[in-house]
Amino acid sequence: MDFKQLIAYKKAFDLSMSIFNTSKSFPKEEIYSLADPIRRSSRSVCANIAEAYRKRRYPKHFISKLTDADGENSETNTWLDLALACEYISPVDPRFSEQGREIGKLINYMINNPGKFGVNLE
Repeated sequence: MDFKQLIAYKKAFDLSMSIFNTSKSFPKEEIYSLADPIRRSSRSVCANIAEAYRKRRYPKHFISKLTDADGENSETNTWLDLALACEYISPVDPRFSEQGREIGKLINYMINNPGKFGVNLE
């Protein structure tokens, strides 16, 4: 299986693209202080999941990269909270927070069940 078939990767990629499109409407003064970091952290979630899957031959590397993905996912959620507090995203649209929580659960499932993702635990 290719990493692009992983549910966590697909959902993280979709969230990253939603964030990218939404952040286009942020004020110009927020380009470097909010739009850029939220884009980078959301993209890093996908990248770390992909890298973890390719390193599944090495259990510690697999878990380490997934832990990085989980950390980036938490960073993304913090940036989203800031964007919400600054009223750049709507509080009536909870999709970003819900998606972030779901992605976190999927990543943690992968961390706790590496054998189900082709990691040889022997």
